[in-house]
Amino acid sequence: MPDVKVTYDKTANAAYIYFTDPQVSVRSAHTYPCDPIDVDGMINLDFDEQGRLIGIEVLAATSKLPEYVLQAAERLDPEES
Repeated sequence: MPDVKVTYDKTANAAYIYFTDPQVSVRSAHTYPCDPIDVDGMINLDFDEQGRLIGIEVLAATSKLPEYVLQAAERLDPEES
């Protein structure tokens, strides 16, 4: 299985999980917001023009994703010393 790219912004407490080749720029054609009540938070699914899932945005990431995923993610904010 190929590696999945994950980015994390601690300031915004938001993570993004990419299901696309990092070398290829793919734009989201449609975003489906999951029901915040059903998932107890805000999670958005991004799809390309062909309807394929290309990424997942997770807000309030510390409450939704395992800590090891956030620690391994590419940081988008300045890390604390």
